[in-house]
Amino acid sequence: MSFLIGSDNVQLTVYDLYQKLRKEMGPSGWWPADSKEEIIIDAILIQNTNWQNADKARQLFADKTAFAPTKICQLDIASLETLVRPAGFYRNKSKAIRGVFSWLAEHDFDYPAIRRQYGDDLRNKLLALHGIGQETADVLLTYVFDVPRFISDKYARTLFTLLGIDGLAKYQDLDLRYQLDDRFTPAMAKDFHGLIDEFGKVYFHPRSKFAGSFLAGDRLILH
Repeated sequence: MSFLIGSDNVQLTVYDLYQKLRKEMGPSGWWPADSKEEIIIDAILIQNTNWQNADKARQLFADKTAFAPTKICQLDIASLETLVRPAGFYRNKSKAIRGVFSWLAEHDFDYPAIRRQYGDDLRNKLLALHGIGQETADVLLTYVFDVPRFISDKYARTLFTLLGIDGLAKYQDLDLRYQLDDRFTPAMAKDFHGLIDEFGKVYFHPRSKFAGSFLAGDRLILH
């Protein structure tokens, strides 16, 4: 970390930011799930809703399938829609779940083999699946396939904006400007995303609470 001359502000690289978050908050423990299949369901359910609504649907999935991939694949579309309904957009999310799990079943849910087969094209393959956008694809890459990606979600863009980076209205605005460097392992990438989201839950509701955080006054540089 380097201090700006004549200022109390700290100038942080993104790697510095991760280290500071971890020092102040401890490990995030993200993604909080017992299996990769549960993470996939969570990542789709959380689209365009809040954690409370997504968790209601997640619990229905847990009760019905225990997140066993064979049981999820056996659900007909009507049953899927019933389980997804509390999370909203239930038709689209049901199709997304069915599409992703059908594709994974073709590969016997062998995640390392899928990563090896598609290599650098894996993100494009995920984006080609129904209902999988950029954020969900990056979550799956990071948490399911152990490919370190920076997840430019709303919390990340809000934090980077508050730390002095402008023009981050959309996901791709940050995704195209920053990606993790080689110092970030898969475990660190997972933890970083979790720390940012946990920080946001505390200090962005309302955003004025950021002024009382341990990052207030810091400035970020994108490298």
